[in-house]
Amino acid sequence: MKSVTLSAIALCAAVAGFSGADAQIRTQPAGKLFFEGDIVRHALMGQQGPFCVLQNQYRRGEAVAWRIRVLNPNGTVADNKALKGVEVELGNGQKLPARFGGHGMPPTDFFWSLNWVIPGDFPTGSLGYKVHATMGDGSVVTWEPFTRDTTQLMVVPGDLPAKT
Repeated sequence: MKSVTLSAIALCAAVAGFSGADAQIRTQPAGKLFFEGDIVRHALMGQQGPFCVLQNQYRRGEAVAWRIRVLNPNGTVADNKALKGVEVELGNGQKLPARFGGHGMPPTDFFWSLNWVIPGDFPTGSLGYKVHATMGDGSVVTWEPFTRDTTQLMVVPGDLPAKT
């Protein structure tokens, strides 16, 4: 009887474990493409650096830059020949197109990117975003980064520091 109870507990734990794993799938549909990406401060004239540094909290008037690498299942980069396009969808539904290209002088890395200047009247708070990649056949694969409010793209109150 004791082994039957232990077996039932183990089975329930295994089922719960698999259910939790399903909740952690970050691309829809799973397995078609793989995403790597982050958000960094984008350089704007008259603003104080540092730029191209990781952060998730931005003030109105600052620019957010997305750096997105999309990979095929075989590990090769899904560039602008492999994909029709990539766009970022903000948590408010606004969609921003990305472009594929080289970065650095001379270019040392190639990926999808875009930047967005936060409007002066934009509401503060956690915004979040998703990335949509449109494949050659028109199907779309969507990736969403971490969804905890404190780790998502966030607009915070405050004035921008003046460039010195």
